[in-house]
Formats: sequence, structure tokens, C-alpha cells
Amino acid sequence: MSKDIVGLDGNPLIMDFMQTKQAPTAGTRHPDPFRMQRPGMGHHLGDYELEQLYRGNSMARNIVDIPAEDMTRNGWHIKMDDNSLAAKYEARLNELNAQKRFKDLYRYSRLYRAGYIAISTTESWNYGLEDPLNPDRLLRIPFLTAFSSKKVNETKFDDDVFSPTYGQALSYQINNGTADVQGSNYYGVQQVDKSRLLRQQELRFEDETEGISLLETIYDILMTMDTGLYSVGEILYDYVFKVFKSPSVDDTSPDKLLQVGAAASSKFRTESTALISDKDELTKESTNVGGIDSLLDFLWEYLSGAARMPKSVLKGQEAGTLTGAQYDVMNYYSRIASDQENKMRPQLEYLLKLLMRASDECGGSLDPDTVNWSIEFNPLWSVDSQTDSQIRLANAQADQIYIQNGVQGPEEVREARFGSGGMDPDGSVDMDSMSDDERRAVVEAYRKEHGGD
Repeated sequence: MSKDIVGLDGNPLIMDFMQTKQAPTAGTRHPDPFRMQRPGMGHHLGDYELEQLYRGNSMARNIVDIPAEDMTRNGWHIKMDDNSLAAKYEARLNELNAQKRFKDLYRYSRLYRAGYIAISTTESWNYGLEDPLNPDRLLRIPFLTAFSSKKVNETKFDDDVFSPTYGQALSYQINNGTADVQGSNYYGVQQVDKSRLLRQQELRFEDETEGISLLETIYDILMTMDTGLYSVGEILYDYVFKVFKSPSVDDTSPDKLLQVGAAASSKFRTESTALISDKDELTKESTNVGGIDSLLDFLWEYLSGAARMPKSVLKGQEAGTLTGAQYDVMNYYSRIASDQENKMRPQLEYLLKLLMRASDECGGSLDPDTVNWSIEFNPLWSVDSQTDSQIRLANAQADQIYIQNGVQGPEEVREARFGSGGMDPDGSVDMDSMSDDERRAVVEAYRKEHGGD
């Protein structure tokens, strides 16, 4: 039979550190979270619970925010035959604050169950939000708005398995505000066509409309990390405690012992002096913390694997210059670059196509299919100067061998190394374009030079 932990007032005291930081009131108890754990069972958290977890747990906040920030932090640039026109479209995206809107889109999709960007339009006909957006009648895009799935009451999906758009959202019912909005034509519940929104959802099972929050999938390890933090705090608080031995203790009433103990705890500090008889003894004892580092390392490793983020990134390491030894961080940024290509590029290209078709944007309407254009994401990170020099030296030696043996000509080498996909003669190596073999070579060169792992 299980036993309760009883407080000084005689009431059961069982704390769930993920639900509350306050002790329960008299006569109440909180469920033990570890008794409630079931292997393989998921957790369904409401919006309020997700927000409380995001607000009160720094690791949960990092897991939600950092990948979204990394995807959008360095931005992108537009390539066109007409550089001045490309600059206009880049400036217009900056005016729309597109970089922050996309960051919020991916942050909402990780925190809640989906994120959205509403594309506000001015059009040359009397339209409703339920009507598909017609690029031929598009005049202007005044602004973009990012919001979460909290605003969406219902999403209709294409359930036809023989449809090319199977599983995709068709329309949304949006709760557009909860108070009177002056001058708004779309206040209240609105049906919105999919063409007027950008949508991002990280995980959704087939035939499920709501989706799954990232924090629901890692709730158990976050709870365990939170409990570990509390336990370490308790250990540090009582790391060194005092033991007072006296033959008069047995003859002292409990109330008097509590009074003496409270006085001793408040008075006996680092520089305090104790006046006791020759029959009494006052000693200091410390808590044995052997093995706790292994337990905490296990928690960090598990959390890192569950979040698919290196520990250094989880702890808030600033992105930018990396050394050759940080291969796990290189892999992390490779996944971020993959997300940029698979998730962000189609959404950003759709938005740019609308800007091109709008008659009152950037000098007039332009058919995207009649011009050469592309969106290039700026590199997510770069190596330090020493690693960059090692890469250049290794490449130069390989190129010399290729030229001497007739494998490649000088012009081919020049294009491969200093063209659009290679190194910049006045800058550094384009790390995002490196292959896995090249990244491994960087790591091995660094380890050989510096030793160790």
C-alpha cells in the first residue's frame, strides 16, 4: 500500500511541479505526475496549458522559438535579371515585415497546432474572404498578419484519396476578434478561402483536423527536467546543514525544540559563533551528490534527442561562427536549411508571385512565368577563420592535383570554387552548400589540428 508524504499540519503533501509551484491548501492533494505516466501514451494539452508551459519553462520556450528564429534570422535575397526590380521586391517584403511574420508563423506552428499568415489584399472587384484570391484582379497587398490556430474554429480538408490535393486544407472558419473593431469589414466568424492564407502545421494524423503541438510530444521529458531542476535547487538549499548534539534534547519539549531549531537556523551562518557547553556538539554535514551529474547528463541527452536540437543550441548558444569540432551543430543547421527548402520556400514563392501579379506593387503587374527569378536563402552560419583557411588549403591542393592530371581545367575549377555555389574570394565558405563528406573533412581536420573530440 502506498504511503502519502505528510506535512507538519498532518495533511498529505504530493507536489506536481509541472502543474503548480505552490503547496496545496489544507485537505487537498496534487497527483504525482510520475504515477500518472504510461509508456507510449500521449498528452493532450489545451491552449492555456501550452501557454503556461511556454511561459514557465525556459527549455520549452527555447525549443519553440530557436528553430523558428534560425529559419528566418538571416533572411533571403531575390535574384532577377533586373537587379533594380529585385531590389524593389526585397524592399516591399521588408515593408511587409515578412521576416518577422514568417518567424511567428513557425513559432505558432510549434507552440500551438498550426500557424497562419493572413494576406490582406486590395482587389478590383467586390469580393469576400470566402472567394478564391484572383491574381488577375489583385491591386495591392497592404499588410501581412500572423496568428495561431486559436483563431481558427474549423478547417475543411480534402478527404478524397484520388484528389491531387488530398490531405490539404480547403477553407477555414476564423473567429476574427472578440471585441468591437472600428472600421473592420470582417469582424466576427468568417469563412476564408485557403488562397488568402499561408498555413504551417508540423504534425497531423490522417483524418485529424486539430493537429499536435510539439510540446505535447516532449511533455514527459520537460516534466522530468522541471522536477530535476527543483530537486537540484532543494539540494543546493540544504547542501550544508548543521547537527546539534546535546544530552538535554531528550528532556526538551517538541515546541521548545522547534523554537531552538528556528533560532539556530537564523543565527548560525558562515561567520557565526556558537556558544555551547562542553557536553554539546555542533557539526556541519554536507549532502552527498555523487552520481547526480550522470543523471542530469542523461536528461540533457534525452531532451536533446527528443527536440532534435544539440545541447549547445538548447542552452541558447548564439548562432553564427562555428568551429570545426561542432559537427552536431552543423547537422542541426542542415536540418534548418532543409526546412527552409521544403516548408518556407513554397510559401515565400507564393507570396512573391502575388506581389508580381499585383498591379499597384513595384511598378506594375508582372507575369512570374515570363521572367527569370529565384529566392536564395542567406547562409545560416559560417566557420571560424582558422577552419575556413583549412578548407581553402585542402580545396586548393585537390584542385592542383585535378589540373595537373587533366581531370579539370583551370576555368572549370574557378567556376566550381568561386562561382555561385562555391567560395567567395572576398568572403568565406558557403557552409550551407557543403556536402556531408566536406563537413566530416572539416571536423577531422579540426580534430587533427587540435586533438581530442
